[in-house]
Amino acid sequence: MREAATQANKPARGRMGNRLVAALVAVLTVVGLTGVVAGQATARIGGTQVGKQEFFINGCGMPDVKVRAWKRPGNYKTVILLDGMRAQYDYSGWEINTNVQEMVKSGVNVVEPIGGPASFYTDWDAPSNFNGQKYRYRWNCAITRSLVGALDKRGFRVGPSNRYAIMGLSMGGNAALVIGAQNRQHFDRAGSLSGYNFLSAPGMRTALRLAMFDVDPKPWNIDAMWGPPWSIRWFQNDPFWNIGNMRGMKLFVGSGNGLFGRYNALPNVFDDLFKGSTLELLAFTQSKAFEAAAFVQGVPLMTYYANGTHAWGYWQDMVWNAKNRGFFR
Repeated sequence: MREAATQANKPARGRMGNRLVAALVAVLTVVGLTGVVAGQATARIGGTQVGKQEFFINGCGMPDVKVRAWKRPGNYKTVILLDGMRAQYDYSGWEINTNVQEMVKSGVNVVEPIGGPASFYTDWDAPSNFNGQKYRYRWNCAITRSLVGALDKRGFRVGPSNRYAIMGLSMGGNAALVIGAQNRQHFDRAGSLSGYNFLSAPGMRTALRLAMFDVDPKPWNIDAMWGPPWSIRWFQNDPFWNIGNMRGMKLFVGSGNGLFGRYNALPNVFDDLFKGSTLELLAFTQSKAFEAAAFVQGVPLMTYYANGTHAWGYWQDMVWNAKNRGFFR
């Protein structure tokens, strides 16, 4: 009996040991991730001071929107950069995680509106009732009216075409294409980096619904954005169905293929594998579908595909690739 009891206790002790090891690994992983993010934020936000300015614009019924921008006399273009689904309200993810603000030193002014997690930078039908949002998002209004007006007054409308460029990543990518296509008086080029450029494709509404359940303050009700799945607004805000409005624009579409590349390393591998790869593979298929539709309609694209997951390093590379290939000229 004593031997049996001893044998019975061994698996229990083993399970307890495994739990302790798993807990320790989880703690170390969180610490590692926190260290990396904090280090990036300190390095980037303390970056170039050339022409840096901060101001607020009218939110069209939302709280005022903070904008950080970099401008230098003589630059030939201004680009508005939109954030991703987990956008923060202190700094844009572009400033926290990339060096694209440095483009101000070589011809391109950079503008970064801040905030709007899970907003898709669009005008919502109603506030998100699932998480108690107190106002409805009006990001399309804020960008196309308030932001453009504020930039015009500050001398950001530069270059031969006298119009802006707009680019975004993930949810900001498809938004940039639609905003550009529907506001040609303000924009003559648009870029989508790992964006979802065929939102009406089978299964996409469900995928986005699930994704928005996990964005703080969670959960977001996607039906408050463009209405139920059969609403015409889903098609009005789908880049795929706006290609005809993009003729004559410069367009850039970039994506990774979901495979690990130069920016995938410890301690981010677990998150990259189970989130970054899946999201980027989806963005890759969406970008390819958009590219095929644009080709059929005779709308040329500048494209960029490479090994990579849904991560900031790759989006930084895409912006610089676009600049080096003359996208902003």
